[in-house]
Amino acid sequence: MSDQPVTLLIAEDEERTRESLKKYFLNNSRLIENVLTASNGAEALDIIIGHKVRYMLIDVQMPQKTGLQVMKEAYRAGICPRTIILSGYDKFEYAQEAMRSEAVDYILKPCHPGEIMRKIEAMILADQKKEADKPEDTSKHGNRFVLLAADYIEKNFKSDISLTKVADDLGISAAYLSSLFAQTMQCSFVDYINKTRISKACSYLYDASLKNYEIAYKVGFNDEKYFTKVFKKIMGVSPSQFRNSL
Repeated sequence: MSDQPVTLLIAEDEERTRESLKKYFLNNSRLIENVLTASNGAEALDIIIGHKVRYMLIDVQMPQKTGLQVMKEAYRAGICPRTIILSGYDKFEYAQEAMRSEAVDYILKPCHPGEIMRKIEAMILADQKKEADKPEDTSKHGNRFVLLAADYIEKNFKSDISLTKVADDLGISAAYLSSLFAQTMQCSFVDYINKTRISKACSYLYDASLKNYEIAYKVGFNDEKYFTKVFKKIMGVSPSQFRNSL
């Protein structure tokens, strides 16, 4: 998606969580090409300074320095990455302070890695969209159209989205947009929509009160059987099997 590899810093003191997130992102993300890890706040700050990482996922509570302390010190140094806070504490004051520290988002544990990845990718895409909106040469226009289409899908995944409508809104042909997606995202336009919807569905499956058919409708599928088929194709298990594994 960009000329340079996107590097993410994961700062998390729980080794199992840290390593599983790293593995998931590297295996599934279209945007994250390198992952650095830190087990405490001091180590995270050293990596930020040494590697000048642009994106960070950080736990709010860690040894030596908290996630918020890391952000504040990095911000004072003028090198604070774009950050998403991960926390096991559902406290308003934590979220409030995170937003004051200019965190992009605040995610409560437990949360499926797919949903965390979607939020990180949305953060990266938003940054790249800003870059795409700057004066640029013609060779970069194609990436700009893909970024705008991906942003539209992220905001409208519950609705009926068609390639033709999105292409018309962007002022390009459907065939051209389809080709751009295949080249840039390594998947078709429809596959990208389905991956977005299934990622959202994973987070809903944590709610035991929601039936599978209700989740299907919430994420834009009008047919529960088709939803199950797409879910199994992407996740390797059915929605029910996924829920039973939680």
